[in-house]
Amino acid sequence: MPAVWRVLLLLLLWVCIWLPAQAQNAVEVSSKEDWTQSFYTEVQKTGGGRHTRSMKKRSTKVADVEVYSVKLGCIVTSRFAHTIMTSKAMNKANTSQEVFFEMDLPKTAFITNFTMEMDGRSYVGQVKEKEKAKKQYDKAVSSGQTAGLVKASGRNMEKFSVSVNVAAQSSVTFILTYEELLQRKLGKYEILSRLKTEQPVQEFQIQADIYEPQGISFVEATATFLTNELLPLVEKTVTDTTARIFFSPTAEQQKCPGCEGSVINGDFIITYDVKREKDLGEIQAVNGYFVHFFSPPDLSRVPKNVVFVIDISGSMRGTKIKQTREAMVAILNDLHEEDHFAIILFDSKITPWKKFLTKATKDNVNEAIRYIKKIQDSGATNINAAVLRAVTMLQSERRGEKVPDRSADMIILLTDGMPNSGVSDSSTIQMNVRSAIGGNMSLFCLGFGNEVAYSFLDVMSRQNKGLARRIFEASDAVVQLQGFYEEVSSPLLLEVDLRYSDNKVGHLTKNHYSQLFNGSEIVVAGQLDENDMDNFLVEVFAQGPQEDFQVQGKASVSDWHTTYPHLEYVFGDFTERLWAYLTIQQLLENSDLGSQQKKDNATARALAMSLQYGFVTPLTSMVVTKPDTEDGSDGSLIADKLTEAQRQEAERQRGQAQRSQKSQPSRSTFRSPTRVLSRPSSSSRSRGASDVDGDPHFLIELPDRDDALCFNINDKPGTIFNLVRDAKSGFLVNGQIIGKKKVLPGGNINTYFGRFVIAHQKLGVRLEVSTQGISVFYNGEQIKLLWSDTGCIKKTNIDLRITNNCSLTVTLRHSVRFMVIKHTKVWRRQHDQQDYLGFYTLDSHHLSASVHGLLGQFYNGVEFEVEVQKNYAVMYVKGQTLNVTRHWQKDFSRDVKNGESTPCWFISNDGAGLIDGTASDYIVLGLLKDE
Repeated sequence: MPAVWRVLLLLLLWVCIWLPAQAQNAVEVSSKEDWTQSFYTEVQKTGGGRHTRSMKKRSTKVADVEVYSVKLGCIVTSRFAHTIMTSKAMNKANTSQEVFFEMDLPKTAFITNFTMEMDGRSYVGQVKEKEKAKKQYDKAVSSGQTAGLVKASGRNMEKFSVSVNVAAQSSVTFILTYEELLQRKLGKYEILSRLKTEQPVQEFQIQADIYEPQGISFVEATATFLTNELLPLVEKTVTDTTARIFFSPTAEQQKCPGCEGSVINGDFIITYDVKREKDLGEIQAVNGYFVHFFSPPDLSRVPKNVVFVIDISGSMRGTKIKQTREAMVAILNDLHEEDHFAIILFDSKITPWKKFLTKATKDNVNEAIRYIKKIQDSGATNINAAVLRAVTMLQSERRGEKVPDRSADMIILLTDGMPNSGVSDSSTIQMNVRSAIGGNMSLFCLGFGNEVAYSFLDVMSRQNKGLARRIFEASDAVVQLQGFYEEVSSPLLLEVDLRYSDNKVGHLTKNHYSQLFNGSEIVVAGQLDENDMDNFLVEVFAQGPQEDFQVQGKASVSDWHTTYPHLEYVFGDFTERLWAYLTIQQLLENSDLGSQQKKDNATARALAMSLQYGFVTPLTSMVVTKPDTEDGSDGSLIADKLTEAQRQEAERQRGQAQRSQKSQPSRSTFRSPTRVLSRPSSSSRSRGASDVDGDPHFLIELPDRDDALCFNINDKPGTIFNLVRDAKSGFLVNGQIIGKKKVLPGGNINTYFGRFVIAHQKLGVRLEVSTQGISVFYNGEQIKLLWSDTGCIKKTNIDLRITNNCSLTVTLRHSVRFMVIKHTKVWRRQHDQQDYLGFYTLDSHHLSASVHGLLGQFYNGVEFEVEVQKNYAVMYVKGQTLNVTRHWQKDFSRDVKNGESTPCWFISNDGAGLIDGTASDYIVLGLLKDE
């Protein structure tokens, strides 16, 4: 049987393109070469080869499959994005190859097409009702096929993946299309493309075109992988109403320094906003449909009266309660003095900070912060009583006229679990809360972690003029909480009502909004009953901080033919598809609200429109028939739209699997840095690999996120650092620093690890490893080995292998597997050389959750997010905000001679903010000491 090659196409991207109207389920690739083609390949033999760490292999051997074109095009037309992702690859082998296509797309997007082109034929996906598609899915699953194409990927993305058998000397093209409306958050729209190319590509191009008749106020473009050499290649052309971002490095320019791969590995990010000069907003009308964008400039904020309802039940124990305290301190400090606030803590009991709302003066805020810092967890979860107490408190303040008449009443609930004390039935709680609020205040719910009853919170929020947000258990949970609060902390208008000429519009999307928040935007779309826009009247009524906001006038509609002559293909029928997208989104939101008849009607209409416009929604699926089984149903694959409940369930299952299997824990290493890369789309818990090598360079690899962190720690020769310490198992790794033998006058003292002691108390094993040799102590015996030896030692609790390439691999039974590598660095000009050691953790999943040390603290993963600005990047990790840069480190665990270059986020100052405590906290007095 011929060896099976797996071609993994790793392009993860978020790119948008608007094309003219297409036939349903059809894709037309423009003759212009400024559209999208994306891809990445990684070839890896599935049979044979020695076992190493179970991580994504960074293979660079792609001789049999060539990705010869990667072109990403993004066209945004008045915030509406039509995205096409296209990749082309050639199988140059003499045998067929299974090619895998994999990419991430935003969870808010609707897939509209997937096409595979092979041998002159196109295989186009068909959007069908989910129940009908499920029959084909069940057949495929029963015959052993992997039928699901879409899975959750991090917090905000979905992963689309498919494979196809490509004949020898043949090519394949994959085309995935999706659409969405860009949302304005905190004053900007963002287009994010995640790209990873294992090899330089002959034709590589990113082109983004933005068309905004309202006028463009700013456009910024950056990428996490941009080196100083690549930065000038990002071309930005901006006029009053258009912007183009263009990036097309040659294959030579894509090469990474010091390795065989490509530097293109990370996020390409475009942010922009439009001019806002009219109180009435902007209206666009094309082909019988209109869209109204409303976010007037220069509005004052409306004071708010906010009650924070905080779950302190037993399940909030530990990190969650600590992060809640930290977030609340920042949120309280952000209150404006004209705001009023209250705090209610709840478990099985309800504990208000005060029995009334307090004005947010500096003294009151400081007093509240002192109170928050003392909260502890205990008891059960009585959500019903806690929220009702908050409602009563706000109502009492209103009746007593103790808060401004023109102010916004809101409740922010934070909980991590199911209601299990007092009233515990979800539907009863929803009914009680809705009845008590009576449409007079907003309820925002934050669901902390995977065990929270998020669907219950989501419905309850939407029933009460609010929204829900999941807060992921991660080191950046504080940032998530603060970020949500920032979005809703500054209401500008209340009860916003948008009205249009009678008898001229139909099938309006939602046109009444409870709030307009600072940095956001209201969007209303509808059908035009007649095309006479000259007499199209628009009125907006709302409550402002001092007086009512009221503006009316005739709509001023841009003439697209004048603004963009010769570009009719740009706008096509975008207003109709934008209207359809927005209508379906809102119908889906209403499908679990109101009476059963209203729910059924909303569901039926959403399904009909999804089929009509070819959208993959929670009610529809796209059926893809693989070319090699076109005439049989067994080859059918299904692309679904995941609900938040399905995403949460998938995360629970993944977490359970990780806890039970502890597959591939984190690994720590020392290595040398070189260059620049990526930003996580999600910060769900990632397990990885922690290593130390070189002059000492630590590398924390996170394969679940396809990313890595790195830092250096330097100290004087002779210093001993604790690298791993697991008190429960008695496993200990300490390393001693040595200095470079020759130091030039006035030069720096380079340091390395020159000696390790690895001990396992329960197994009775101790290894002393130096640059001269290895000593193994086991059951009262001592075995001495030289680095020039080759062989293995097998005992009941230890398996040790040494090769003449100076690598030592040790497996301790039911505990840990690691590698120590001896390097010899040569400076020919100085006639000097230096021996030193690197330590690599290959498998640590049997160690306890309390494992620690410079490397051990990362064995159970680390959560972080990186926000890339124009000229710098900021990391949010462990409640800290750190400036980071992109570096490259060498990983020698798979290639002992040459190593593999790994991109990572570099944390300076001895890893301060990333490691727990400071580097000096890990210094121990002896090689066998744990403190």
